[in-house]
Amino acid sequence: MNPITRRDIVLVVDDSADALSLINDTLEDADMDVLVALEGKQALTIARRIRPDIILLDAIMPTMDGFETCQALKNDSELASIPVIFMTGLTDTDSIVKGLESGGVDYLTKPITPNELLARMKVHLTNARLTNSAQSALDSTGQHLITVLENGSIQWATPQTYALFAKANASKRWQNTHFSKQIQQWLTHHPKAGHQLTLTNITYPLKVTWVSRKSNGDQLIRLEDGLKPTGASLLKEQLELTERESEVLNWVASGKSNRDIALILEMSPRTVNKHLEQIFPKLGVENRTAAAAVALKIMATH
Repeated sequence: MNPITRRDIVLVVDDSADALSLINDTLEDADMDVLVALEGKQALTIARRIRPDIILLDAIMPTMDGFETCQALKNDSELASIPVIFMTGLTDTDSIVKGLESGGVDYLTKPITPNELLARMKVHLTNARLTNSAQSALDSTGQHLITVLENGSIQWATPQTYALFAKANASKRWQNTHFSKQIQQWLTHHPKAGHQLTLTNITYPLKVTWVSRKSNGDQLIRLEDGLKPTGASLLKEQLELTERESEVLNWVASGKSNRDIALILEMSPRTVNKHLEQIFPKLGVENRTAAAAVALKIMATH
């Protein structure tokens, strides 16, 4: 007996009955479940009640246009990861840029071509699933990771991060005031990968390490227990690696490429590869993925 697979849920937001009819027929023929909204505020209400997998959004609508609607979606942490494709009769560059800057991942020019619509949706649904899988993987590896805005406010964090905050008696109020202010000030100095900040105004020692800047402008940082060896220090201690090998492995576990690691550690990509050739036999593995798994397991249990 074949397992029942969940159909993709698509929210279509458009005030044109003709456009809605065409899109609805196209999506239903492709075995997708369709939700319909005629304007922005209604779309937000529906999205919060039944979280769609993807949103098709008309740019020009009364009351709340597509650009405002998309921005509101991206400001809601529960909805921010849903891919939004703009549908517009506007072909000028400014409108296209405005749509992408408000958080859209793509745009289609009206009149909509069904085959093109489905092809674009397939790409962005796949990308969204990969992103969600990556986030779930981070949740399960014990990584104390946080994404923050430029103002230092937390957008998303793994459960392990909140557990460490609780251990340090770092209340929600402290996170929204002291933490965000310190992070905001730190970010103005444009930290590089591996740069650290020791947090203040807290009784238990915590520090953060800058990891990367995401394509949407959010910044990824890692929270660390000031009383425990973490990152490269932990890997060096547990795996009997050299200092440089542990640094390389730490960044491999963070998903960095050889080129990125070379830039971070100020060495050549060839040297990074040489270190990996030494790391693999020490860990009893054959590739980067397996090595990263070993490192993440250690980080999760210490």
